Amino acid sequence: MATNGDSKVVQLGKYKVKRGQSSISGLSSGAFMTVQLHLAHSSSFAGAGVIAGGPFRCAESFRGAAMLAEDAYVQNALYICMNPLVPQTSPNAEHLAELARKTAVAGEIDSIEHLADQRLYIFTGSKDDVVYSDVVERTRRFYELLGVSPDRISYHDHVPAGHSIITDNPEDSPLDANEPPYINHGGFMQSHDILRHVYGTLEPPSDRLTGRLLCFDQTEFFGDEPRASMSKYGYAYVPKAVEDGAPARVHIALHGCKQGYNYINYVNGRPDTRNVAPYGNRYVTTTGYNNMADSNNIIVLYPQAQGIDDGSTQNPDGCWDWWGYTCLNPKQPDYYARSAIQIQAIHGMLSRLGG
Repeated sequence: MATNGDSKVVQLGKYKVKRGQSSISGLSSGAFMTVQLHLAHSSSFAGAGVIAGGPFRCAESFRGAAMLAEDAYVQNALYICMNPLVPQTSPNAEHLAELARKTAVAGEIDSIEHLADQRLYIFTGSKDDVVYSDVVERTRRFYELLGVSPDRISYHDHVPAGHSIITDNPEDSPLDANEPPYINHGGFMQSHDILRHVYGTLEPPSDRLTGRLLCFDQTEFFGDEPRASMSKYGYAYVPKAVEDGAPARVHIALHGCKQGYNYINYVNGRPDTRNVAPYGNRYVTTTGYNNMADSNNIIVLYPQAQGIDDGSTQNPDGCWDWWGYTCLNPKQPDYYARSAIQIQAIHGMLSRLGG
């Protein structure tokens, strides 16, 4: 696998992917982006997994929070969508569900009707002090208000986990940790639970991978536009059977903040290369998606965001955009829509794969 140089980098290819059977999951900013991409292109998906994420357009809960629109979105993101002071100040699911309906009527996202048959896995750790459980509970309510039956939602709020995706790797952080790399040991592979809920009965995960983890140039999908705040490379795990021509499905796995392969810590707007945590591509290689995908002919797509902190883009932690930092006009944000630069890029990757 390559993270620099061009000798081992490939162009993302096309496979026999079943249309409408793709799925998506993410942690934290990746979970917020999961909800946005899920609604923007709901006709492409069969379901989604949301780990510590809030509802659609959450950062626009209260536009009067500040004089400037972009400041209001940031304040909403921090104090309503992540750390509300009391449950009563958590996101208003009813308001955001109605906003989603209006967004669909305006043609900015797919029809809400596509959501009715989807399957959702929604998780919040009871020890999470980054995105509070009250917020994630509103995500469940949001989907129910849009017509997803409660029996199609697998909701979990009882595990004493911190802000993390959970694995059964003994070397990962303690279950209740709320710190990078946000991959905690809890005795089970959360990625497996997500895929099983979305797709139903699956073959057990492979003990030994048969396929290839491909490094591809993802700049072609966002035109190398710095505003996208996306890395030069993305990753995709392709099982051998799929490379040999077997029908496949695609699962998009979105990392959270500080989890991209080239994450760099920014201090006062400058990259601090001497203070880089060695997280590398652990979200890609150790969270268990590939093993379950290998035995079930699922391609796993790992788009990558990167940190930028300059005069035009403030995203030092390499988060996916769920509050509008990529928008050209903050007064008319599109970060949640099919036209959003990150959503266009990721859906373009899915389309290239065949999904």
